[in-house]
Amino acid sequence: MAELNTNDGGGKKGGGKVRSKKQNSKVDLTAMVDLAFLLITFFMLTTTLSKPQAMDLGLPDKNTDDQPETKIKVDQRRTMTIILGAKDKIEWFHGLLEAPEPGGKPTKSTHGREGIRKEILKRVASVPQVTGNKDKGLIVIIKPTAKSSYKNLVDILDEMAICSVPTYAIVNDFSPEEKTLADKLNK
Repeated sequence: MAELNTNDGGGKKGGGKVRSKKQNSKVDLTAMVDLAFLLITFFMLTTTLSKPQAMDLGLPDKNTDDQPETKIKVDQRRTMTIILGAKDKIEWFHGLLEAPEPGGKPTKSTHGREGIRKEILKRVASVPQVTGNKDKGLIVIIKPTAKSSYKNLVDILDEMAICSVPTYAIVNDFSPEEKTLADKLNK
């Protein structure tokens, strides 16, 4: 049992006054300790430690078989394709791989500020963009391979948010040339 002891002050001092002797008072702190542990337990169980972070993704509607598939033509000068490979490898190119624009040949890169982010920021600055209009500005096509990790895909989506890319899409459809490039990337 916990006690709180108070002394009467010790030895005799002063000149001859008679004082009554004080008794030691005992305070039982057991109930206070119990209450403290109950409160700690209550607040630990009722507190949310951290909120999960989620990124909003716009997913397409389900395409039924009776609806014809529409092909959208996009200016290749506005597009950048990023292929994600195994072991954190990235390869990107501008325009179409079949007919690359000048300076649009496939280039290897890394994740982070000095890697792919630098290239995306350059491309965002070079493509004219109209505020509030998604018909203008950079379009990034993200193509993860079967051997790329989920972490790499999340990292690229974070780069899209950091670089303020107006339009981007995750696609798993590879052209024959892109398939060859992806196979080299996964070795």
